[in-house]
Amino acid sequence: MSRNVIRGRSAAAIASSIEQALNSSTIAGGHRLPAIRALAATLHVSPVTVAAAYRLLRSRGLASGSGRRGTTLRGPEPAAAGPLRSERQPQGLVDLASGNPDPAFLPSMTRALRSFDPGTRLYGGAPESPALAAFAGTEFVTDKIASGPVAVTSGSLDAIERLLREHTRAGDQVAVEDPTFPALLDLLASLGLTPLPFGVEDEGPRPESLERALVTRVPAVVLSPRAQNPTGAAISEGRAADLRRILRRRPEALLIEIDDSAAVAGVPLVTLTDQRKYWAVVRSTSKWLGPDLRVAVTTGDPVTIARLQRRQLVSVRWVSHLLQNLTMALWSDPSSGRLLARAAEVYGERRTALVEALAGLNVEAHGRSGFNVWIPVREETATVQGLAERGWAVAPGERFRIQSPPAVRVTTSALQPAEAKRFAADLAAAVRPRATVPA
Repeated sequence: MSRNVIRGRSAAAIASSIEQALNSSTIAGGHRLPAIRALAATLHVSPVTVAAAYRLLRSRGLASGSGRRGTTLRGPEPAAAGPLRSERQPQGLVDLASGNPDPAFLPSMTRALRSFDPGTRLYGGAPESPALAAFAGTEFVTDKIASGPVAVTSGSLDAIERLLREHTRAGDQVAVEDPTFPALLDLLASLGLTPLPFGVEDEGPRPESLERALVTRVPAVVLSPRAQNPTGAAISEGRAADLRRILRRRPEALLIEIDDSAAVAGVPLVTLTDQRKYWAVVRSTSKWLGPDLRVAVTTGDPVTIARLQRRQLVSVRWVSHLLQNLTMALWSDPSSGRLLARAAEVYGERRTALVEALAGLNVEAHGRSGFNVWIPVREETATVQGLAERGWAVAPGERFRIQSPPAVRVTTSALQPAEAKRFAADLAAAVRPRATVPA
């Protein structure tokens, strides 16, 4: 059926006809496109032209796969911004789905705004606030990350996108954790990149799984060294040695570490960036200074950071210095430091309370750091619905998973320890098979 709606003599025209068919639902997402040579013969064009059209679709995030795997359409809907799809919960449910921090542990922006003079920013100045770049650089060094230049972007996804655009091209595979956060999977799709999954457990990526993934020559590896979303995994010192050994087999690959919960992760950072040729550590402030701040700082090797900054200069140019100065005021305030230290402690107590309550009911759960707990289940939809009936909203694992088994993600940032046992009991009841009534 697809060959009847695909038209054109140029790559752009062919790609456009397929995109129009997707938008009109003439072709559905998941549809496999004809083989390149077969479509070229039908349209009386060169196979090179059809291959270029398919590359255009992949670069727009409308298709995936290439070569012998074939090309499959993804669908015309815009990529969702990660967990935002699950933020609108039915009224009356306790929200354990959206991944938000506890507002009680976010520093006061009102007070910070009163603490500095924003001044006047004109064209031609440095993109980064010198004070913020210096302060962030010191924080990175304190976490035993090699001293390097610092770039400021509009959140971590902004940094990751610019880094991947410089190190990959449409059709490439990028090694990522499985499960991982949905916004990263959406970003890869929009760039025409294919995620190559490797498994994760409490102490970080599974060495044998990462090793299998890196048999393929990948241009980039993306992982979270702590507070991994959604599993809460954190790389241990013992695990790091094995992972570094495996990564050395791909010395040219860019290693991107996402450290979004830094100040409230509850465990020290163990980085894998040592002695890498190309590397970057991306640290968003959203989980601990406020989701609406949209500021991230990134350090890395000089070549990688220079590429990121050049990419930034030809688009948004710079992140507002008002936001950069606000980030600096919030982050450097000693009272914020005390609040964030307390937040890390409380988040740890709340996360541990749930994991232990579930363990007491023989329910497997993972959550070594941060404020998310990953709970394997047999059926995601039934579990989510069963918990909703009992007053709880949790995130189904489908949006986080590539090949890993079903699970649900529970955000424990606002789950009081006293409520953990009740939630655990309700979850155990929701996943327990219901007895059948004889006819």
